Amino acid sequence: MRKSIWTLIFLFAWFASAQAQTPFYQGKTVKVIVGTPPGNLYDLWARLLVLHWGRHIPGNPNFIVQNMPGAGHVVAVNHLATNVKPDGLTLIGSVIPSLYLNQLVGRKEIQFDWAKFGWIGSPAVGPSQMYMRADTPYKSIEEVRNAKEPPKCGATGTTGPDSYLPKLLQEVVGAKFSIITGYPGGTDIDLAVERGEVHCRAFTIEAFFGREPYTGWRKKGFVRNLFQTGAKRDPKLPDTPTVSELMDQYKTPDSGRRLSRVLLAAGDMGRPVFGPPNMPRETLRMLRASFMQMVNDPQFQADVKRREWEYDPVSGETLEQMAKEVTTQPKDVIERLKNLLGN
Repeated sequence: MRKSIWTLIFLFAWFASAQAQTPFYQGKTVKVIVGTPPGNLYDLWARLLVLHWGRHIPGNPNFIVQNMPGAGHVVAVNHLATNVKPDGLTLIGSVIPSLYLNQLVGRKEIQFDWAKFGWIGSPAVGPSQMYMRADTPYKSIEEVRNAKEPPKCGATGTTGPDSYLPKLLQEVVGAKFSIITGYPGGTDIDLAVERGEVHCRAFTIEAFFGREPYTGWRKKGFVRNLFQTGAKRDPKLPDTPTVSELMDQYKTPDSGRRLSRVLLAAGDMGRPVFGPPNMPRETLRMLRASFMQMVNDPQFQADVKRREWEYDPVSGETLEQMAKEVTTQPKDVIERLKNLLGN
């Protein structure tokens, strides 16, 4: 009898040890959620990540992509925050990083705390630009400032760059735009521009130089660029002024510059990948390490280069710190944000 008990104890200990040595992700599938319809660059980035990430995770899990568009990525991020187990099997694969603005201004539809997500990493940072149809009279910010009728810019929601960047230009340099919201995704805005429904759109420089229809548009002279958001001019847009340069030109006061810093911080977060709140720290550490291994993999880098996308990785630790900083703002900045974003 005693021998049988000890045999059972030994077998249980052996089984527990074997289980502990089996990687958590072995035989599992990771779902990567994208907050846009298929074909958007956010979606394309997520699909590139899932091609490479699995081989850097112990256990080599499978990956699937689920598109969950709506409300300028808010639907997807709310879902991650409220309906997903924090087990590391469901992640956001690429998202507009300016969603923290919704939280700062107290939008009632927001069900997340930006600072509490499990930040994993970003493959690139994301300065933006605005294109304008070349056949419009708006050839520069100065002409927008002096226009009797403001140009119409398409937007998906209220806190993406397609919406807040035109509003920021009105706030800091007096260039007024009319924002038409409600488009499901960026490709829908581009089609509206081609039809003449709207004249302009603000989004990342990477996307503007990374795919059609923009390559063809540039060749045909269909659009021009009015401004860009980086700290300095991108080599691909040497003749396009930065927001900082425009603020210098129009002598924007310090209060406007502080507002600009809060809004433009989103570009430094790039195309962030993150998990739900309360993920186990060991799981988060492993995902961060495997993500950085992936972005440093020559095969991954070659795929990015082949697509002519940006490559400037940001670590999960850096994203976590940035998320805490942008969501901690003084009352006067929050009030200006509310006015700017329509609250």
